[in-house]
Amino acid sequence: MSTGPNRIMDEFAKLMTDAAGAAQGVRREVETAFHAQAERWMNSMDLVKREEFDVVREMALKAREENDLLQKRIEALEAQLANKPGKASKPAV
Repeated sequence: MSTGPNRIMDEFAKLMTDAAGAAQGVRREVETAFHAQAERWMNSMDLVKREEFDVVREMALKAREENDLLQKRIEALEAQLANKPGKASKPAV
């Protein structure tokens, strides 16, 4: 068993190691509490996740493209109807 200054240094090193471990534990607890509070706060604001936003955005872009295609088809059909002899130039909308 060590005596004198070496024993004091050993005890001090052990104390510092224990203090560092305790500080890491407190840090983890604070981070966990902070993340939980931040998540509750964000949920209360009705925010959406980026992945959900991207999915809805892609759906909207696809719907817009389909709408544009359908609009062109309608215009082409109306043009065909307008060019047929004996028919009214454009149906009332």
